Amino acid sequence: MGRKQDYIVAWTTIKGKRFEILVRPDPAFKFKEGEKVDLDDVLWTDTIYRDVKKGLKASPEEVKKAFGTDDVKKIAVKILKEGEIQLTEDQRRKLIEAKKRQIITYIARNAIDPKTGKPIPEARIETAFEQLRIGVDPFKSAESQALEAVRQIARLMPIRIAKALVRALVPAQYSGRVYKELRRLGEVKRTDWQTDGSLLVELEIPAGSQIDVVSRLQNLTRGSAKIDVKVVK
Repeated sequence: MGRKQDYIVAWTTIKGKRFEILVRPDPAFKFKEGEKVDLDDVLWTDTIYRDVKKGLKASPEEVKKAFGTDDVKKIAVKILKEGEIQLTEDQRRKLIEAKKRQIITYIARNAIDPKTGKPIPEARIETAFEQLRIGVDPFKSAESQALEAVRQIARLMPIRIAKALVRALVPAQYSGRVYKELRRLGEVKRTDWQTDGSLLVELEIPAGSQIDVVSRLQNLTRGSAKIDVKVVK
């Protein structure tokens, strides 16, 4: 079967019966998290097992009965999406830490202190995580876990997910440069070219990213843009 470190077991249970496949760790984790990965890169073999350790293969009949198909790739997709993947303690720790960082970054980018309308530093969010001992699932999306984490963090400090509307008047000499960058900065709600060549822009952005967006606009215009930011929801 190859060296033990080359593959791990992914499995699911259907009607009380366990089915296992051998997969390559990194591609399997990426696939389970929703990334586009070729299944040929995920699968170590095309065999469906009842018990890998004992070398027991599942019969074609029980595979077809359980999954409704004998297509190995379709079966693998179901196992990877709905089942579990074997993890060493070190792998689990690393995955959890990486997902925790993604969640904290998402919150910092999208949340504000509703009392001040200002973004909340990542360090404060991380401290709240530690104080509340917020659990992290390495296989659930960062966004869904961030929303739940915000509900818990709200017990410690004012916080909510919000959007902000950035309204900027860009002088004519910088309007072309800014116009090219708009879609990278946020969702464009309005662009209005003025008679003097200046550009009036409205962008909807994650409220927590307002400092970065304003800074980028000022860098593009050498500090000459007139900018107003309003938290809208």
